[in-house]
Amino acid sequence: MRRILILFFISSVFAISGKAAADWDNRPENLNPEEKCFRDSITSFAQNFIGIPYKWGGATKDGFDCSGFVYFVFKQFGITVSRSSSAYEGIGEKVALEASLPGDIILFTGTDATKRKVGHLGIVLKNEAGELDFIHSSSSKKHFGVTITRYYSSGYVKRFLRVINVIS
Repeated sequence: MRRILILFFISSVFAISGKAAADWDNRPENLNPEEKCFRDSITSFAQNFIGIPYKWGGATKDGFDCSGFVYFVFKQFGITVSRSSSAYEGIGEKVALEASLPGDIILFTGTDATKRKVGHLGIVLKNEAGELDFIHSSSSKKHFGVTITRYYSSGYVKRFLRVINVIS
């Protein structure tokens, strides 16, 4: 009886919060060791490029734009993603922000948050204890080039669109 009550409570929480039950499967504690290792490899590799300058249209170590950076990183691991930020509109498996994992792709509008189309993206590095960090190539004068941004204390919150999984 106790298990039934617990299951009822958990399913009620998901229903109230608007999360699908499938989101629970994306939690870090449910990852198999191979996928966790693969995701860690992607995020570790991405961090090797911190400080590489922003370059519009760039997809090499000489300079990256946001989609060029994501394209370059995932290509090294045999995952083909789009070279254009706008093409991320219909790819990947949508993941709840709270359930995002290192290696997921986080999508934002461009600088005009009222235009709800993908215009910027990055790779989730960490999502624990209420903190989410992502790595991206920014054209901002304040954080020019490949940098890590703490999501909840940034201006990206108002530009957030969704998180996608292209790994599994």
